[in-house]
Amino acid sequence: MNLELDNVVEIPELRNITRIFRDRIYAGEVLADMLISFKNSKSIVLGIPAGGVPVAAPIASKLNLVLDVAVVSKITLPWNTEAGYGAVAFDGTVKLNTDVVSQIGLSDDQIRNGIEKALNKVQRRFKKFRGAKPFPVTRKHNIILVDDGVASGFTMLVAVEALKKIGTNKLIVAVPTAHLQSLDLLAPEVDRIFCANIRGGWGFAVAEAYKNWYDVDEQDVIEILKDDIF
Repeated sequence: MNLELDNVVEIPELRNITRIFRDRIYAGEVLADMLISFKNSKSIVLGIPAGGVPVAAPIASKLNLVLDVAVVSKITLPWNTEAGYGAVAFDGTVKLNTDVVSQIGLSDDQIRNGIEKALNKVQRRFKKFRGAKPFPVTRKHNIILVDDGVASGFTMLVAVEALKKIGTNKLIVAVPTAHLQSLDLLAPEVDRIFCANIRGGWGFAVAEAYKNWYDVDEQDVIEILKDDIF
């Protein structure tokens, strides 16, 4: 694992520190300062619902950029809806964590059911958050893909894969916090990563970067997007 990644921009003094951000909005403001070179450009900010949208909103606002959503969902375990073994993206792209799948011994039927459930969630959210508005044309734009953190990295990786399929100018990931090992996997797939708080070690949790951690529900996402996306 690389200790230093050439295309990753961080705030060095925040390395391996917890409880950095007051909340997701403040985390987005910190990232906006890191992304200042994109201000007033034709870049598009894509938040990953639900938790990535309140981070993405202040980035788009402070940098005067378009805000939109890239709907992605974890494929969760039948007995634990918080734990995932892969992810599904807005275009139907599926990515499985084969190491986890082999360790937990899921049957083919359980995997198919998990994928179908996640795909149904993505399709429902896509319609709920966007209505009839088509997904933006990304080919000629820099895309700034935002979530509230990266733990295993599979949610972000499947979003990156989906965006690569439709094409972008440059693909940038912006997250307040991430595990170093996950960034090592993600960095070769994108042009640049902006991550304020990189942490290593065992027991990584995105929530530990925040003083005020709370669930973001679908109505919260709709309220944030209604003044920006339509």
